[in-house]
Amino acid sequence: MSVRIVTDSACDLPQDVVEKHKIEVVPLTIRFGDEEFVDRVELGPDQFWEKVAAAPTLPETAAPSAGAFEAAFTRCFDEGASGVVCLTLASRLSATMQAAELAATSAADRGPIRVLDTQAVSLVEGTLAVVAAEHAAAGESPDEIVAAAEEAREASELYATVDTLENLRKGGRIGGAQALLGSMLSIKPIITLVDGEVQPLAKVRTRRKSLQWLVDKIAEGPIEHLGVVHADARDLGDFLAMIEAAAPGMDVVVAQIGPVVGTHSGQGAVGVTFTRSAT
Repeated sequence: MSVRIVTDSACDLPQDVVEKHKIEVVPLTIRFGDEEFVDRVELGPDQFWEKVAAAPTLPETAAPSAGAFEAAFTRCFDEGASGVVCLTLASRLSATMQAAELAATSAADRGPIRVLDTQAVSLVEGTLAVVAAEHAAAGESPDEIVAAAEEAREASELYATVDTLENLRKGGRIGGAQALLGSMLSIKPIITLVDGEVQPLAKVRTRRKSLQWLVDKIAEGPIEHLGVVHADARDLGDFLAMIEAAAPGMDVVVAQIGPVVGTHSGQGAVGVTFTRSAT
């Protein structure tokens, strides 16, 4: 059997994509006060936003344990995998990669295990897992798969507009976007991730203009693996229509931002992810 791919639940991959590529997803956890929920297992996006609306404070997120990753690696080998490649959310944002590396050391006697920092979250992380799975299906070795994922990582881009930066600030993930806090009442910021850190890109005056900024980014040049992620965005349909008008017939993976990323992005966030093609 080929190499199996493992990632974590911050990838925001739709379940049908996970199943198609036989990707093993290790869940993070979300805490509302004394209540703790397993991401994607005990708490989905819809239930998450209902709880956020009723909660007096923001929830907290926690990385999976090393034991959770080791159990996933072991399960892959028990099912006949010849090796495992694990792609984690940005190590600057979470201790998830550290847990995966500890697990890889503990399970090293089962076979080759490689752990890669995607330096990303959401569908960028998810797309890299899909790229890895495609190379695994082609019979490549763990090291070849990691090299392919690293190449895709360098070509991957993520842009998002958020309605508030307060979640990022309160969660300690604000990064270079700190400079935008004072003017949030009059703007819709565009942010990105640079080496796993949130950075500001632009300030626009209306929601419609912020969505158009994202569409314009898609239209700049040839791209692959286009994804749209949203945090319970009410204008998702309008945004998808804008993309279709600008890039007719392009395949788009649409996914809800899950609780892990949604805790920090805030409700209403919309993002686009893609891999920039060389030609």
